[in-house]
Amino acid sequence: MASIQLGDRSVGPNDATYIIAEAGINHNGSLQTAKELVDVAVEADADAVKFQKRKLGRTYINDIVDDPSVAEMGIEYTVSNLKRVSLRDEQFRELARYCEKSDIQFLCSPWDSESVDFLETLDIPFYKIGSPDLTNFVLLERVIKTGKPILVSTGMADKQEIQRTISFLNKHNVEFGLLHCRSTYPAPFHNLNLRFMEELMDAYDVPVGYSGHERGIAISEAAAAMGACFVERHFTLDRTMEGPDHAASLEPTGLKKLVRDIRNIEKSMGSSARYMTRGEYNNRVALGKSLVSEAPISSGETISREQVTAKSPAKGISPQHLYEVVGSQAERDIEEDQLIQWEDVREDDYDEYDADLENWGVVVRFSDITEHDWGDPDVYEFRINGADMEADIANALEGQTINKRLGIHAPEQKGHDLVDLSARTEETRREAVEIIQEVIDIVRNVVKPHFDIDHEPYIIIHPGGITVDHMELEATEEMNDILERSMSELDDEGVNLLLENMPPLPWIYGGQQYHNNFMDAEEIAAYCERTGQRICYDTSHAKLWCNYSGEDLREHAETLRPYVDYLHVADAAGVDGEGLQIGDGEIDFNRIAPVFDDFDGPIITEIWRGHERRGEGFKKAAERLSDVF
Repeated sequence: MASIQLGDRSVGPNDATYIIAEAGINHNGSLQTAKELVDVAVEADADAVKFQKRKLGRTYINDIVDDPSVAEMGIEYTVSNLKRVSLRDEQFRELARYCEKSDIQFLCSPWDSESVDFLETLDIPFYKIGSPDLTNFVLLERVIKTGKPILVSTGMADKQEIQRTISFLNKHNVEFGLLHCRSTYPAPFHNLNLRFMEELMDAYDVPVGYSGHERGIAISEAAAAMGACFVERHFTLDRTMEGPDHAASLEPTGLKKLVRDIRNIEKSMGSSARYMTRGEYNNRVALGKSLVSEAPISSGETISREQVTAKSPAKGISPQHLYEVVGSQAERDIEEDQLIQWEDVREDDYDEYDADLENWGVVVRFSDITEHDWGDPDVYEFRINGADMEADIANALEGQTINKRLGIHAPEQKGHDLVDLSARTEETRREAVEIIQEVIDIVRNVVKPHFDIDHEPYIIIHPGGITVDHMELEATEEMNDILERSMSELDDEGVNLLLENMPPLPWIYGGQQYHNNFMDAEEIAAYCERTGQRICYDTSHAKLWCNYSGEDLREHAETLRPYVDYLHVADAAGVDGEGLQIGDGEIDFNRIAPVFDDFDGPIITEIWRGHERRGEGFKKAAERLSDVF
C-alpha cells in the first residue's frame, strides 16, 4: 500500500497512525472555546486538530440561508446552528496562529470553493474532505488545483459513488487517502462494518483510515489495530452542550485515552519476528520444566519412561524431547531428582562452523575459559560480574599465558544494585565509580599479566542513565554531564575504557526499565567530541534505539563510526528484542557492514546465550558474518 505525505509526516501501513482530533463546530462560535479545544488536543498528543470552514451562501441556496425556517426540520436546525457557531475569517487566522504556537497541526475542512481560497492563505499542508462532499466534484476540482494531498471520508456514499470519486482523483494524479466512515451521530455499533476498510485497502492501494462517530473509544482503537493509517474523532469540552456534534464526540479524558491506547496498540503490533524476550527467558527458566530422573540411573542403562518426569527449573532437556531420552542409554550415572542434560544421554555431536571472521571474539567467563571449544577466536571478552569481583581470578588463570586479544565487560550491576555512572544520586554515582575502578585494577594487575598482547586491554562500560517507571530524555544532557564527571575520576592508565551505546528498554531484574542517555547518535557523537571518549558500538542496541526513535540504522552507524574502537554484533527486533542470532531479526547487515570496511578492532558476536552447546551461537554468528564483514 502506498503512503501519503501529510505535512512533514509520511503516513502509510508501516507508520504511526495519524490521529486527527476533530473539533468541527463544537467551539459554539467562540474563539476562546476553540482555543480550549486546541489545548485539549495538544494535551492528548494528537497529531492535528481540525475545524470546519464554510461560506454559507456558497454552501446552501440563498433562500435557506436567509430564512432557515423555510426548509424542512433537519436542514432548518443545521443551518440555524451553523449561522450561530461559524467563526469569522480573522478568528480562523488567530486560531491557526494559536495552533502553530501550541505545536500542533491546524487543519480545516472546506465546504465550498471560496473556503478553499481562504484556507490557502493559511497554508495548510493537506485537505480533509468530509463525507457529504465525497461526491462534490466542484469542490474536489478546486482542492485538486492546490496540488496538496487529500483525505476523503466515505460516509453516506455507496460503493459506486466511492469508485467514481476515486477514478476522478486518479485521473488528476492526486495524492489521496480514504477514511471509512458511518455518518450518523452517534453511529450504532452494528452499522460500523470495520471490515470495509480491508476492501478499500485491497481495491485501491492507497492509505486507508477510519473516521468514527460512535460512542466510546473501543471501535476507533480496533480500527487502529486493523491497520488504519489515520483515525479521526470528534471531540468536545462537554457532550451535554447544545449542537449536533457534541453527543457523538469524546470529552477531553476520552480523547486522551484514545491517543494513549492507539500508541500502545502500535507498540504491541511489533514485527513479524518471533523472539524470546529477556523477561520471558527469566520466567521460562524459573517456571518452565526440564526432564528429571525419578530414580537413580546407572551408566549404560537403557532409560525407561518410569524413570523420567518433568520439574522446574528449565535448565535441562526440554520435556518435548521426552521420547528421545526414553530408550536411550545413559552415558554416565544420573542421580535421583537430577536435571537431565544431553551429555547424560548421548555423545557430543555438535555442529561444525566455518567462522572465518577476522578479529572475531567470543564472550567468556574466567570459570569456563578452558571448558569449551570456542572455535579459535582472535579475542576473548570476559564478563566480570559481582561474583567475579569476589572470586579469586588469579587462581582461575594460574599457569596460563593466553595468546588472544583481551576485552573485559565491566559489570552492569553488583548484587541488586545498578552500576550507574550517570546516576543523579551522588551515593549511587560514587559506588559506580568505585566498582569500575576496582575492575580496572583487577584487569591491570591480575588479568593482563596472563595475556600475550601488545595493546591496552579494552574495558567495555555501560554508562547507566537508567530510570524505572518512564523514560526521561529531557535529562539526557544532565546525565551525560554526570557521566563525564564519573569517567574523569577513573584512573585508566594502561587500559582502554570504552563506553557502549545503549538500547531504550533494558530488562533488569526480570522487569523492563528505561535508558535515557547514550542512545541517540548525535548525542553520543557530541559527547565523544567534547571528551575524546571512544566507544564500543553495539549493533543490536543501536537497532533497538532506531526502531524506538524512528532513526535509520545506517545513518546512526555512520555518525558514530569515527569514534568506534570495538564492535558488539548481534541482530535485533522491535524495541527490546536484543542479542538475536544474525539473520533472525531485522538488521540488514549487508547494508550496515560497509560502514565498517576499514575497521580492524575486535568484532564480538554477542549472541544472547551464545555460549551454550560449546559456543554454538557465537560460532554460527561468526560464520554468517564472514560473508559481510
